[in-house]
Amino acid sequence: NVSGLSLRRRNGLAVPPKPTLQSAINILSRPAWCVDMLRSRRWSFGNIVGHAKRVSNMASLSSWTAEQFDPTLSWKDVEWVKKQWGGTLIIKGVMDPEDAVLAALSGADAVVVSNHGGRQLDGAPSSLSALPPILEALEAANLSSMEVWLDGGVRSGQDVLRAVALGASGVMVGRPWLYGLGAAGGDGVTRCLEIIKEELELSMAFCGHRSIKDVSRDILLPPRKPFY
Repeated sequence: NVSGLSLRRRNGLAVPPKPTLQSAINILSRPAWCVDMLRSRRWSFGNIVGHAKRVSNMASLSSWTAEQFDPTLSWKDVEWVKKQWGGTLIIKGVMDPEDAVLAALSGADAVVVSNHGGRQLDGAPSSLSALPPILEALEAANLSSMEVWLDGGVRSGQDVLRAVALGASGVMVGRPWLYGLGAAGGDGVTRCLEIIKEELELSMAFCGHRSIKDVSRDILLPPRKPFY
């Protein structure tokens, strides 16, 4: 369990933000945005701040988060968490078939195939390409009853359809609704989900299906061989 090397560091993005001359120029060039920000409430991680010890602002939150990574974490710890929790246990960030099998054997009820938006390891495979081998490994180990969700790279209804066609039990959407939230608040999120739903329904219609439950790999073209 280690912290990822995000490329945001190379671009100068830090938590908490560190003011620079360039950022000051960008802020001053958008006076309306500055006024809106000054009037808005200060946001924080409500499920952490005030509950975790020594966490009161973004700086202390960043330090606290770094302390939570334990390199000695193992599948035995997952078994312990499952025993203590007793409820549904879902593990997110699985990209390797062997890890998916070990997750199931350790008590996980579902896994989420995710490369965390490609932010942690530059050059990592897409979540979609990692999905089929994971499903095949679970089936070979007689663990196909485990739900396998997909996260990462989903930008449209067609992306949702591809993931489901490849065998995903469900699909998570991150950035699109965040864009909608930034553009138009709650209404923007609603509109974003409506667009994805419309795209999904239209794509299914073009593939000859009315229900997502009937979708399978038959609607997908086989991968093309590389030219080299």
